[in-house]
Order: sequence, then C-alpha cells, then structure tokens
Amino acid sequence: MTELAGKHILVTGASGGLGSLIARALIAAGATVSLAGRDEARLTQVSPESPRYTVDLSAPGAGTALLAAAAATPLDGIVLAHGAVAFGAAGDLPNAVARLLTAINLDSVIEIIGAAPAYLADSAAASRDPFILTISGIIADMPTIGMSAYGAGKAGLKAYVTAASRELRRSGIRLLDARPGHTMTELSLHPLAGTAPAMAAGLDPESVATRIVQAIVNDEKDVPADSFS
Repeated sequence: MTELAGKHILVTGASGGLGSLIARALIAAGATVSLAGRDEARLTQVSPESPRYTVDLSAPGAGTALLAAAAATPLDGIVLAHGAVAFGAAGDLPNAVARLLTAINLDSVIEIIGAAPAYLADSAAASRDPFILTISGIIADMPTIGMSAYGAGKAGLKAYVTAASRELRRSGIRLLDARPGHTMTELSLHPLAGTAPAMAAGLDPESVATRIVQAIVNDEKDVPADSFS
C-alpha cells in the first residue's frame, strides 16, 4: 500500500475537470501537490497554497522543464491528467489539429515519463513507492468513429505505458494507466476542432478521481475501464 501523506506529487492538467479533482483528493489525503495547467486562475482555485506552474505541454521541452522546476522539492509521484480532444472524420480533421492532439496527448507524456526516472530516483532509493499515472481512457481499447486521431494518440499512450512500465519497474518506479469510460467533465465542450456527438450520460468525475487515487494507494499496476463500473 502506498501512503500519500507527506509525499510530493506533481499533477498535470490540474486546471481541468478531472485533474483538479484528483489534485484535491491527493491534498485531502495529506500529500503535497504541485499543480500544473494552462489556467492560472483555476490552479489557484484548486489550492492557493500549492506550488503552481502555468504551462503549455504541447511545446517540445515544456514537460522536461516542468519536471525540473517541480523537483526543486524531490518528487514521489506524477499524475499526468492533461489532455485535449477533437472531433471529426479522418478525412475532415485538419492535419495541424491532428498533430496538436498527438503533441498534447502522446508526445508530451512520453517526454515527461522519459525524463521522470532521474527525478524519482531518490524516492525509489528511499523506498517511498514512487509512481507515475497516465490516463488514456476507454478509447484506447475502443476506437471510435469521429474520434480517430484522438483515439490513435490514446491507444499509442497505452501501448507505450504497457512496455515502459516493465522497464521502470527495474528502477523501483510504478507506472500505471487508467482507462475510465466517458466522464462528465468539460473536456468535450472545448474541443480543438469539431463538435462532440450526442453521448449517453457519463461517469461522475468525482467517482472517477476517487477510483484513480484508490488505485495509487492500493499499488495497482493497471486500471482498466471495467474497474470504474
């Protein structure tokens, strides 16, 4: 079991609907949380006392720079909850949008995970159970019409985590991926392109955030979609 009290955890996407709830739950459990996101005002609303970093993770190198800044206080965990969505058929979605989706949802996560072992090494050496959590979502397992570019990035993320988790395990770092179903956040209301199709009622964001934090505490290695039902 991973004890959260006294741990220092970086949460990206902390100005978003799900990331903010995860950050609040970690703080409530006694963790010191560094918040990263694109909206400074929302980060402040989450926790005025927490370290805050306003960052656009689509920019190459931004993730590495964020890690270096946050690790001024040694890190014990990283929750990668940032992301973007776009809607549109494969032939209609502009290439620039598809590239931006990949930069945010896949490239930036790979960059951060690739750099993270150096910043989690002290925690591993001290047996503080360091971890990295990603959120690919159910679409990583269920390619969806009208969301092909978005789904491709998330499926790539799941594949990356599946392999990288085995590698990081040798360094004492747990890497796990969460794949909740459609969750009722504002993400789909602010797509990079297109309009969200009509969707059935989704999962409650607070319940999803609680389940994700539970997976961290319980030393789970994977959090598939059916574990959110």
